[in-house]
Amino acid sequence: MQVKEISKKQIWEKFFSEITQKTFLQSWAWADFNKSMGNIFWRLGVFDNENLIAVCLITKIKAKRGVFLLAPHGPVIGKKTNSSQKIQILTVLLDYLKKIAKQEKASFIRFSPIWEKTEENTQMLSKIGFKQAPIHVHPESSWVLDIKPSEDELLMNMRKTTRYLIKKSLKNKDIEIFKSHNIEDIEVFSRLHNQNAGRQHFMPFSLEYLKNEFQCFSANNQAELFIGKYKDEIIAISFVIFWSGIGFYHHAVLSPKFRNLPISYGLQWEAIKEAKNRGCSFYDFWGYAPPKSRHPWAGPTLFKMGFGGYMKDYVKTQDYVISLKYYPTFLFEKIRKFKRGF
Repeated sequence: MQVKEISKKQIWEKFFSEITQKTFLQSWAWADFNKSMGNIFWRLGVFDNENLIAVCLITKIKAKRGVFLLAPHGPVIGKKTNSSQKIQILTVLLDYLKKIAKQEKASFIRFSPIWEKTEENTQMLSKIGFKQAPIHVHPESSWVLDIKPSEDELLMNMRKTTRYLIKKSLKNKDIEIFKSHNIEDIEVFSRLHNQNAGRQHFMPFSLEYLKNEFQCFSANNQAELFIGKYKDEIIAISFVIFWSGIGFYHHAVLSPKFRNLPISYGLQWEAIKEAKNRGCSFYDFWGYAPPKSRHPWAGPTLFKMGFGGYMKDYVKTQDYVISLKYYPTFLFEKIRKFKRGF
């Protein structure tokens, strides 16, 4: 087995067309987004002879807590591999990444693969030296809806209240819902996002971050903004990514003073229908937490569950320690996790 950088988009995206367990965080466009933000990245492939059997998008993260290499929702291994082959793939990939880590002065390597949360998968990472990370960067579980059934069937499988609120939002003459590719609408999104951040005490994404992300995906016709107006005022926006047969409900905002309006239900339904129209098989609601927990995502999860679907739980994020500088980072992230209520 050999690790090589992949420079052709067609090879990268074709690999993912045959994979079911995936998110856009390993897409070609996500690497382009990292480039637009000034981040260093590597698109790596593991080859067995000439056969591509695994890929891994790796980004260099420079944070206050230190420098590390991150595989967001990666690595991704092909379906036709057994456990021993997977360990061999991971070992070869890790050896390659250790050289990059030393070159970039990274103190650790962080994997967050979306593999099913099983003892076998966890032990596989442990065998080659990984340990559970103190915090996750991206969701470790998600709520997913199979959207292959008809629209009528999808509606019937929803919670009764959710179905009622969708219809209510669509019948309200003061509510207008439409799609947009206009980059200027990201500025409206950002203003609403900042309002919610102040009220809910979280760190908002910068306008530059949101614009760059939208531009990189919309350039490939892989992103839409679903905008909700109430009496001609924009009060809600959903930022949805469509990639490799899946729709992802990635960002969403709602003006705090209109939180009792059912407009979010109408927006979500329009996004699901758009995913179906694009030929997607699944709709990923992006991030799950137990609805009755103190987790910050508990409320949004209850909203997502109303549309039907099921929970997917992934192995915990894993760290491979390169230097002793990792341990102050470990302590910092432990404290951060506790303060955030995760």
